[in-house]
Amino acid sequence: MSARNIRISHPTGILKGTVQLPASKSESNRALLIQALSPEKITLHNLSDANDTVLLQRLLYAPGKEINAEDAGTVMRFLTAYFSLTNQQKVLTGTERMCQRPIGILVNALRELGADIHYSGQEGFPPLEILGFDPKFSGLAKVKIRGDVSSQYISALLLCAPILPGGLQLELEGKIASRPYIEMTLALMQQFGVASELVENAIEIAPKSYAGGAFSVEADWTAASYWYSMVALAKETEILLSGLKENSLQGDSKVASLMEDFGVKTTYLPEGILLTKTPENTAKSAIDFSDIPDLAQTFAVLAAAKNIELEMTGLESLRIKETDRIVALQTELAKFGAALTETSPGTFLVKNGSVSGVWEFESPREDNSETRFETYHDHRMAMAFAPLAMLQEIEIENAGVVRKSYPKFWEELRKIGFEIMSV
Repeated sequence: MSARNIRISHPTGILKGTVQLPASKSESNRALLIQALSPEKITLHNLSDANDTVLLQRLLYAPGKEINAEDAGTVMRFLTAYFSLTNQQKVLTGTERMCQRPIGILVNALRELGADIHYSGQEGFPPLEILGFDPKFSGLAKVKIRGDVSSQYISALLLCAPILPGGLQLELEGKIASRPYIEMTLALMQQFGVASELVENAIEIAPKSYAGGAFSVEADWTAASYWYSMVALAKETEILLSGLKENSLQGDSKVASLMEDFGVKTTYLPEGILLTKTPENTAKSAIDFSDIPDLAQTFAVLAAAKNIELEMTGLESLRIKETDRIVALQTELAKFGAALTETSPGTFLVKNGSVSGVWEFESPREDNSETRFETYHDHRMAMAFAPLAMLQEIEIENAGVVRKSYPKFWEELRKIGFEIMSV
């Protein structure tokens, strides 16, 4: 699927079949960094084919000095730590949007450890010039870092911690955002022989080489969330999502329990999970997205479509993603009579203000502007709004943006009965 706009609809509203999900981008990227840091052979199976993962795999071993992380936040953060602490000289840059996304918290922590990093442009933002590493600690390095901005900063430091001469004690200050991603990082490190110790709000990792071995990446639970949304909006359904397991390392597996209120039942099978419809809870719902920020768009759109009032908290990190996701959601939800309103600092309410129903326009515009959704170069905007095609034909701008995490998304939709046409 190219970057062109598409029109998408589902003529029957009945979803049945088996869906192939991408492998977890989060697990894949962490495993790739561990593989690069290990002196022993590590074999990885079922790596994600997402652009972010393909990009990271290539850039980890890129011979040139200038490294372009494109629009991949994880790639930028992980490579900043990796190149710095492995004493490599690189210039690390990205897209225009990437150079607007802050990285000062990570750079400051790396400088405390002994990394020599300069900003080529605005202070606190890429591009970065990484000049080398001279350890400042002979023993255990102790660094403090805010826990409420991006877990990727924390994971980048933790993954590289075992190669430090005396190991690392990382103290997390304040509220910890996206805690499951940090726990995933530590669990994957454990898989390759590096243990961690959590003392109050500090994580301690001793110096040790990563052990060799093999690891198979699980399917992606965040990608599964869009199928949950489609099931919730379908008339009838029986969808099998292959490759997912009940005891997952991924925090976004919480979608299974959260979607019960929205009318989706999850049955765990040896080959994956089976999704079926159940009566939804139409009462007002409230979800804290602090640990699961990548699910916020999915639930905001679904709640608006089903006329369920949803109180959303923990959205702080959404403003520094591929786009300002809060503003993007507010703009696009308004197209069909819904609103995302900040009712108090940090608390947002999704509410549908349409009296006659979400999809009943009294005088539709000839240019279809009410059902044409912009994606803002953000893969999750495209996939979060796509399930609305269960209710009515919609248009998605720049459909190719899904390559960032789920390249075969539109192909999988076609297999399950969606009609998709380039426009």
